[in-house]
Amino acid sequence: MQRLSGKTALITGAASGIGRACAVMFAGQGAAVLVTDINLPGARAVAAEIGRAATALMLDVRVEEDWSRAVARAVEAHRYLDVVVNNAGITGFVPPMGPHDPEHASLEAWRAVHATNLDGVFLGCKHAIGAMKPPGGRGGSIINISSRSGQVGISRAAAYASSKAGVRNHSKTVALYCAEMGYGIRCNSIHPGAILTPMWEPLLGETPEERAAAIAEFTAEVPLGRMGAPEDVAAMALYLASDESLYVTGSEFVIDGGILAGSAAAPKRE
Repeated sequence: MQRLSGKTALITGAASGIGRACAVMFAGQGAAVLVTDINLPGARAVAAEIGRAATALMLDVRVEEDWSRAVARAVEAHRYLDVVVNNAGITGFVPPMGPHDPEHASLEAWRAVHATNLDGVFLGCKHAIGAMKPPGGRGGSIINISSRSGQVGISRAAAYASSKAGVRNHSKTVALYCAEMGYGIRCNSIHPGAILTPMWEPLLGETPEERAAAIAEFTAEVPLGRMGAPEDVAAMALYLASDESLYVTGSEFVIDGGILAGSAAAPKRE
């Protein structure tokens, strides 16, 4: 029995990284998947890779009209929308927006990061609720991709950390509201740590030597001793999308190799 058989899922930022991994994994478990991204050629490539179970759509998460069209398309094609993964996000480092520390960051850069990372999640939750709630909907699961950075301060990524903290909190608000209203909609957040996705590429250098050194530096304080893979996060999203998590809402799940468990350094190895 496939874990998402008969379900329809809409995933944002699905042209690469964690979003792509979710799309591929969900389709493999029986879901009809809407692969959405501001990068439509990239979304189409992922949908083509998946096959008949996937449809590519252009969705700029900052634009409410895009959300209205995407959700309407899902309901029109599949009758129900069961899962929304609000994954699209930016660091602000690409394209360069200048410094991101709290002293020197520009208001423009601050707002740009929040527009995608937090406003986009707000809109995704809003339109997911509208489609999933009875009588037209049958309940469902909203999965918001926050970050480990949403639980701790990040001195050189103030806007990113702030926006992801907002995602963490808003997920709990959505969960409580939907429970209060009796909608049968669950909302949870996932908090990845260092996951090796295209978002990290600007930080890894240009040569193989620079890349290896950067990865070694990033993993030095990870107790499990490696960067995560997108599939590590997608596996948690799959659980939250499935009926296995029907009693789980308003919760947060950290996927960081053990960093937030309290250890500041990786354990010594023989």
